[in-house]
Amino acid sequence: MNKHGIHARGKHKFRVTSTDSKLNLPIAPNILDRNYSHAAPNYARVGDFTYIATDEGWMFLAVVIDLFSRKVIGWSMRLDMHCDLVKAALETVLKRALKRQ
Repeated sequence: MNKHGIHARGKHKFRVTSTDSKLNLPIAPNILDRNYSHAAPNYARVGDFTYIATDEGWMFLAVVIDLFSRKVIGWSMRLDMHCDLVKAALETVLKRALKRQ
């Protein structure tokens, strides 16, 4: 590593900033009710949102997963937590579905 000038990144203090759950906004119904096993593809899809530390800073990742195959069927990454991140992930799912038709 020294020969090539490569070194490990040191740990930094990390403080999680999460969603403000004290807002009086409507909550979506839990229609899956923890039933994550389905007998057919494209019946139920779920999304997840996370952040990843990179050398350039934090990147935000949104994914859409098909519960039958457990495969990621759409994703998007951005440098900021904007609603366009999630919209882009959903758009990749739609584009893939249209290509199959």
